[in-house]
Amino acid sequence: MAGKIRIGVSGWRYTPWRGNFYPKGLAQSRELEFASRQFPSIELNGSFYSLQRPSSYAQWARQTPPGFVFAVKGSRYITHMLRLRGIEAALANFLASGLFELGAKLGPFLWQFPPNMQFDHDVFDAFFKSLPRTTGAAAQIAQGHDERLQGRASLVPDANRRLRHAVEVRHASFVDPAFIALLRKHRIAWVVADTPRPWPLYEDVTADFVYMRLHGATQLYQSRYTSEQLDRWAECIRAWSEGGQPTGARLITPEPPAPRQARDVYCYFDNTDKLHAPDNARELMEKLGLGGPIIGP
Repeated sequence: MAGKIRIGVSGWRYTPWRGNFYPKGLAQSRELEFASRQFPSIELNGSFYSLQRPSSYAQWARQTPPGFVFAVKGSRYITHMLRLRGIEAALANFLASGLFELGAKLGPFLWQFPPNMQFDHDVFDAFFKSLPRTTGAAAQIAQGHDERLQGRASLVPDANRRLRHAVEVRHASFVDPAFIALLRKHRIAWVVADTPRPWPLYEDVTADFVYMRLHGATQLYQSRYTSEQLDRWAECIRAWSEGGQPTGARLITPEPPAPRQARDVYCYFDNTDKLHAPDNARELMEKLGLGGPIIGP
């Protein structure tokens, strides 16, 4: 038995995609509608840059089909500006900003850290402890939002759903068995991030799901993945979804012995600048036998 595999792209609003990935003449307001019928999941990036509104999340939920899932990028105010210190109000604001409007389409959270942020065990341990693991717990935290969300907060989830978290790090100090142990302790996924820059590329499994970001094989955010490179990623995804490890996995520390269990896998292509993300995502889906796109919107 294997876990669910979701292949998608990072974001959907890119001018070069218009007339290429998107049909010529498609209204910009229908781009998410179209993209969500090609891929079962998309990373929502706007939440990284600023607090979105409940009405926006509700609209995105309406525009996407049943079974679709958004991965939501955590606020950079928390990760890049506050750098995980004194984040109580900021986390409450983020959780109150409209996430519950996604309902069952709310998928994993991605927390990305800047290249100059180093591993501090106590800081990250405290942050991981603060992250809600259910929408019910998230709603309790959201009640602590400040006046900036007065009159525009969304505080009531439709159900008490499980929440998952993944972290993408970009400093060599995180290549440390102690960090992997901390992730496993809190059941948070290490992001397998493929990038040509000298950021850590390891494939440790630290949770009951795997989160991948493919930024470009030779040029950050731009270069296309070859068929051979996608074959290797397909092999990895099959192994992870079946509860194993791919041959030749690049590990910081071996995974402790445990019963083999299926894992869900989320994989997002972020090589967006030169149109390659949608094509690569479709090709990888085909290699995994996940079926072709649904044409439309």
